[in-house]
Amino acid sequence: MSAEGSFFDVVVVGGGHAGCEAASAAARMGAKTCLVTLDTGTVGALSCNPAIGGIGKGQLTREIDALGGLQARITDQAAVHYRMLNTSKGEAVQSLRAQVDKDIYARSMQKRLVATPGLTLVAGSVEDLQVSGGRVEAVLLADGSRITAARVILTNGTFLRALMHTGESTAEGGRIGEGAVTGLSVALERLGFESGRLKTGTPPRLDFESIDLSRTTIQHPDQEPDGFSAFLPPPRRDWMVCWITRTNDATHEVIRKNLHRSPMYSGVIEGIGPRYCPSIEDKVVRFPNRDGHTVHLEREGIDSRSVYVNGISTSLPADAQEELVRQIPGLEKARFLRHGYAVEYDFFPPHQIRKTFESRAVNGLYLAGQICGTSGYEEAAAQGFLAGVNAALNLADGPPFILRRDEAYMGVLADDLVRCDPREPYRMFTSRAEYRLMLRHDNADLRLHDHARSLGLLTEAELERVLQEKEKVQSTLETLRRIRIGGKDLLSILRRPGATFDEVEAASPEVAGLSLDERIRERVRVDARYETYIERQLEEVRRLKDLEEWCFADGFDFDKVPGLRGEAREKLVRLRPLTLGDARRIAGVSPADLSLLMVFLSGEKHRRKELG
Repeated sequence: MSAEGSFFDVVVVGGGHAGCEAASAAARMGAKTCLVTLDTGTVGALSCNPAIGGIGKGQLTREIDALGGLQARITDQAAVHYRMLNTSKGEAVQSLRAQVDKDIYARSMQKRLVATPGLTLVAGSVEDLQVSGGRVEAVLLADGSRITAARVILTNGTFLRALMHTGESTAEGGRIGEGAVTGLSVALERLGFESGRLKTGTPPRLDFESIDLSRTTIQHPDQEPDGFSAFLPPPRRDWMVCWITRTNDATHEVIRKNLHRSPMYSGVIEGIGPRYCPSIEDKVVRFPNRDGHTVHLEREGIDSRSVYVNGISTSLPADAQEELVRQIPGLEKARFLRHGYAVEYDFFPPHQIRKTFESRAVNGLYLAGQICGTSGYEEAAAQGFLAGVNAALNLADGPPFILRRDEAYMGVLADDLVRCDPREPYRMFTSRAEYRLMLRHDNADLRLHDHARSLGLLTEAELERVLQEKEKVQSTLETLRRIRIGGKDLLSILRRPGATFDEVEAASPEVAGLSLDERIRERVRVDARYETYIERQLEEVRRLKDLEEWCFADGFDFDKVPGLRGEAREKLVRLRPLTLGDARRIAGVSPADLSLLMVFLSGEKHRRKELG
């Protein structure tokens, strides 16, 4: 439909994972919202791999769910294969990953958004912004129409001045079958935004019926997964399997002899790709002594013949792709449904946004997703959710919603982005979260319950369910701490390596009489295991909290602080931290620099208790 001449509280540009979460959150918080996207039929599409979650990413998805977002619920509706990753390690670094049916996922997301009161979907290309007095007022579409908006959230993904590369062939577009957005980058640069170029890639899609599965290894899913959402019943259905194969010397030789034809190595592509999700060309060049690389074969849907060849993202010419694929066991007679390609696109370094995702240069303008230099569906969804929430809160003159690093991976993500200067797409890992013992995948709903209640995006029944579980876990821990057997309390017994809840129930009729379900039993066991370590982390949080209360006023002039080292001054001016705590986490700012900043703030009386 057309929204020409309409006024909206919030206009969201882009229908990817960031845009879906932003539009849904803003509308459900009472803002009259419009989602503008190139094609409403591709809203919620998974552009690359048919999966949600993974190391660090699964935590983000569960946190979005805990606060009332969509990604986890849609994933559980569309999932065909679940696996808990890192099960040989502790729960603090375990993460859930789900392979999904791409068509079901997109249809489910579209159905959810269409049914959202106060949300309008519009097909169109936003090419310009209207800004007056430093505040955004409207978006201008390619067809000449104008949509007035109090707040605008840009979630353009990989479409800004996007180019798709396959060998020597180049075409405009951010995804096969869709075009590029050219004017918006120019508009942002005209407003003073700094831009850069990044690239991402995708592997070939093969016809399932052409693959010799007898030459591959089956990868079975977890048989009784909990799923991602804390508010849906555990998913139970007939799961799909995946298959594993491997590249070899013959594969690598094909790549080496065609390397000069790859746009990444011929100088055609300027943007830098993700270090942790490299193309097969990168793998062969960076690891010349490896005799092979793992390849996962993942069907893109229950009824789909398309197989996603996870592990060989490539932009080599089509003939080279076909030659290298047919050297891989099981793929000797593979038929191509689509060749792999790389996408090069504009992004806007995130030091230009606040932790609310509002831009520093233009009031009311928010940026979220790959436009901020990140990679991945989960990172995008988390940013979109936070941007949508903050845009709605800002409209109502409410306080900003900012999660701390010790509260959520979403807080780590927001904090990292505003103080980093990415030269490659940012990806979440458990290693980025220094408080990961507290921020586990299994406790997202419990630790974010109070924030969820304040946002109002969960039903009262959902909030009450989480509160009851939270209280049940705490009361059970207190019971275990109180009951002693042979001089030791049951909690210390449960902490022993390999201990199970069955053992403490067998040792105490009182505990057995609690009749706890398996979900609560497991939560208690994990909390008991980590309790001592978490107490140490909480002490560190309290010790560093004072630094977060020393705040820099908007527009604070770091050049006025005498004695700062050149590197520290340059980083502070560029990244503009909000607090001394933010400054402490910037690479290149030393303890001596922090002391100078504290002395200066004391003299200037800039210390405040609230960020405001």
